[in-house]
Amino acid sequence: MKRGHQKRVFTPGSAKWHNLFGAYNWRTDEVVYMTAPKKNSLYFCRFIEQLMRTVPDDRPIVLVLDNASYHHSHTSKAMLAYFEDRSRVFWLPPYCSDLNPIERFWRYLKETACANRLFKKMEDMVDSVDKVLTIQNDLTQSDRFLFSKT
Repeated sequence: MKRGHQKRVFTPGSAKWHNLFGAYNWRTDEVVYMTAPKKNSLYFCRFIEQLMRTVPDDRPIVLVLDNASYHHSHTSKAMLAYFEDRSRVFWLPPYCSDLNPIERFWRYLKETACANRLFKKMEDMVDSVDKVLTIQNDLTQSDRFLFSKT
C-alpha cells in the first residue's frame, strides 16, 4: 500500500508479539538468532550465551549494540563483562542504529517475510520469518540478503 493510504485491518482479540534477537556473523555471512517471548535483559543474556557457543573460543567477537534499555541493565552488563575476554563491545551513539549492519537485515526480513501480508495465525507468520532466516543461512541460496562489506 502507498504511504498515507494504508488500510486498517481490524482483528479480534489482543495483540500478540513474537520477539527475535539476532547477530550478523561477518566471517560466515550467517545470522545467529533466537526467539523469545519478551525483549528484556534475561532473554538478551540468554542470546549472548547462545551466540558465544556458536563462535570458537579462539575467535574474538565484536558486539555492536544500540541503546536499548535491556542492553544497559545491570544483568546485561554483568553478562557482557563475563565474556569480556572473548568479546569487544562497541556502543552506538543514540539514534544511530542504522550504523549496525544487522539493522539492514531486519528491514529486509520484515519486507520479505511480513510486509503486505495478512496471516491467519501467529504461527504462520513465525513460519514465514523462519523460512527467510533459513534461506539467509544457506550460503548456496541466490536470493539471500547480501551484506555489503565495503
